[in-house]
Amino acid sequence: MSVARMNRGRAGVTLIELLIAVSLLALLSAGLLAALRLGINALGKANARLLDNRRVAGSQRILEQQIAGFIPVIAECMPAPDGPPVRIPFFQGEPESMRFVSAYSLGEAWRGYPQTLEFQVIPNTTDGGVRLVVNEHLYIGPHGPGLFCLGNALDPAIGFSVPVFRPIEIGPRSFVLADRLAFCRFSYREILPPPIFERWIPKWVRREWPSAIRIEMAPLEPDPSRVQPLTLTTPVRVNRIPGESYAD
Repeated sequence: MSVARMNRGRAGVTLIELLIAVSLLALLSAGLLAALRLGINALGKANARLLDNRRVAGSQRILEQQIAGFIPVIAECMPAPDGPPVRIPFFQGEPESMRFVSAYSLGEAWRGYPQTLEFQVIPNTTDGGVRLVVNEHLYIGPHGPGLFCLGNALDPAIGFSVPVFRPIEIGPRSFVLADRLAFCRFSYREILPPPIFERWIPKWVRREWPSAIRIEMAPLEPDPSRVQPLTLTTPVRVNRIPGESYAD
């Protein structure tokens, strides 16, 4: 038998060699697919954490801007449809509710029209804890905020009349500022004469505006690897009631 004929008889790939090649290719493909899936999952988790951190930081910044945009408004409350309006400095300060007028809006930031803001702490029936929501109503003049108040009524705890407001209504247009909180509460700084100087109270009943607002928040499930909601203290840079004379 010639050498050329022997070489032609031995040329080609055996079935075992083909199976080994296919098996190696399958193992290599499976390893690449597993690595790709692991990378995509890690990227998704990193993006989700980044979005959560941005959401928390953005909410804190929004709250600061809303309080910084505080506008002193004398509202015309209508306690009775046929009666004269009652003019009061517009501000509602409760432990879990707050109302005031701000120059900052969610949609247009500082470029938009003033808004009457309503903050409310509500239960989170889905994930537990509480959430902080806000409503925006376009400010249309002193009679606009007056629609939210019912006039004055005697507060038996302090012995004098204070403004009474309508309950804050939560609906589809309410914007969630913070969610999955263990607690969220408001307090207000009152300026006092020496030697006390100041104190923080959970309910604002004075005729003028508070000198600062504090929003205390804590996460329902603390996670040191994420940005956590923190207590926010912002000064209210208003110290005079419009229309009143302060001359000696």
